[in-house]
Amino acid sequence: MTSHSSHSVTAVTALPHLFHPAEIAEALGCSEWWVKEQARKGRIPCTRPAGAYRFTAEHYAEIVRLFEERPSRSMSPVPAEETAAALRPRRPRRSAPVLTNRLQPKRPRRVERAEPALAVA
Repeated sequence: MTSHSSHSVTAVTALPHLFHPAEIAEALGCSEWWVKEQARKGRIPCTRPAGAYRFTAEHYAEIVRLFEERPSRSMSPVPAEETAAALRPRRPRRSAPVLTNRLQPKRPRRVERAEPALAVA
């Protein structure tokens, strides 16, 4: 046997685990098709070894961040006057005046054409 020097032995680094689209879809609670479609359109990060969509844990974390929704309002305390006004019942709006002239449907042309023929006979 030959001895290996420290230069000839390569250190094996831990490779990242690559998740399949089905695994990402299950974690996100969506369909596998949606995951593939978003990756195809470049909306979510992915890697494509041998042409297949694969995802790392970092990709998954970024996908979650991309679709995160934040409150639109600031979380500052609301003054009591505004809270009381929001809880106060509102007056009902006045309804539109009732029209006495009802719309009548237009008679079909076939009826108008048929009536003169009946009157002639």
